[in-house]
Amino acid sequence: MTRQLVLLLLLILPFQVTAKVLSSSANGFTLEIEREVTVAQAEVYQQFLKISDWWISDHTYFGQAKNLSISPQSNGCFCEIDGDKQVLHMTVTYVDPDKEIRMVGGLGPLQMMGVSGGMSWRFEALEANRTRIIQRYQVNGSIEGGVDKLAAIVDKVQTQQQDSLVARLKMSQK
Repeated sequence: MTRQLVLLLLLILPFQVTAKVLSSSANGFTLEIEREVTVAQAEVYQQFLKISDWWISDHTYFGQAKNLSISPQSNGCFCEIDGDKQVLHMTVTYVDPDKEIRMVGGLGPLQMMGVSGGMSWRFEALEANRTRIIQRYQVNGSIEGGVDKLAAIVDKVQTQQQDSLVARLKMSQK
């Protein structure tokens, strides 16, 4: 039911959409995804940190987004914990509260491919109640067939995640 509601909201609620693969080569790729929401910067940042509220469960190791958390501190963890089963998805490397958080690591199957990635989430106040969310993910390494073959897939999944965050923000404004 919740997933259907999110998909419906994505279809009927307008928001500015920009998602693109900035660069792609056999050794890596860089994605950038932007959205604008009519929500104050601090609120957007706080909702981002409540990742278990908006991350899509299909893109977790143990099938439930409720097991996700982000510790917003240097060397903090973007983790998934389900009892004794645990995953360190990314490590937090930079925090500027309400404005930006950066992490390193490989999400999902990238983790076992031996590639490395750096991800930033920036929250730019455009007006008192309008914020631009900019997510950038740069992945580098070497895999058979080339890392560039993964760019479109990772872009699609990360775009879905950011759209889910935007939908959650819109739901919280009602």
